[in-house]
Amino acid sequence: MSNTNLTRLNKYLSEVGYCSRREADKLIDQGRVTINNKVPEMGTKVAPEDVVRVDGELITKPKEKHVYLAFHKPIGIVCTTAQNEKDNIIDYINYPKRIFPIGRLDKPSEGLILLTSDGDIVNKILRARNNHEKEYIVTVNKLISPQFIKRMGNGIPILDTVTRKCEVEQISKYDFRIVLTQGLNRQIRRMCEYLGYEVTRLKRIRIMNINLDTPVGKWRYLTEEELNIINKDVGDSSKTEEASFVKEKSEDKAPHSSKRFNSKNNNTRNSSHSKKRKRSDRRR
Repeated sequence: MSNTNLTRLNKYLSEVGYCSRREADKLIDQGRVTINNKVPEMGTKVAPEDVVRVDGELITKPKEKHVYLAFHKPIGIVCTTAQNEKDNIIDYINYPKRIFPIGRLDKPSEGLILLTSDGDIVNKILRARNNHEKEYIVTVNKLISPQFIKRMGNGIPILDTVTRKCEVEQISKYDFRIVLTQGLNRQIRRMCEYLGYEVTRLKRIRIMNINLDTPVGKWRYLTEEELNIINKDVGDSSKTEEASFVKEKSEDKAPHSSKRFNSKNNNTRNSSHSKKRKRSDRRR
């Protein structure tokens, strides 16, 4: 059989909407996936006639189109598909089809998060090197100084790396707006903590071209226009099979265009910081 008819197992599971590639890798490693009743090795490819099961459940390609949701996550909801988590996002939304969040948003944070049944687009959006933007409004516990804004925008050393330069703008005595093209764990909170500030409220208002426009706890479908723009923006994402094994520490990852900010500074960094990021990316 031609190799063109074969699909790597983790990619197959994401394309049929069962889970993201990262989650598929975990399932395969745990021996919970079978092909034709045999436990495969990591990297095994699937043929169209193969029978794939996860925990004994037959996995087939969806007969319906994938769904894409924009959800206004309330504070206290956890962005996980784990059913043993009391306040998990899946039970809260209670959508009648299997979906999963694209990235994460901290439990004490609120705002926009995307959910879908399309595991392949999750993998593309989450890759840090795609530089997709995420925009936040942040409230801190002390008066914001010009020095604070400058230092936040120029990069903060956290988690054995230095954050990328980003757009930061003060909007009131205690509030600022920030646009990230990274998704390090609790990134904004850690950045503020490094400078002696505590985040008292964090709200994500945009992911790529999608703006937060629903009430807290409500969701809507992405429009065809919004989805077309996303697909165009992720069209240049790496499609090599090896890229699916890149491990990221991310909460989410972010976009190319901003209505409020230009992104000319997003990729500027002195060489030493660039080397640190490369080493960090390899560790993920």
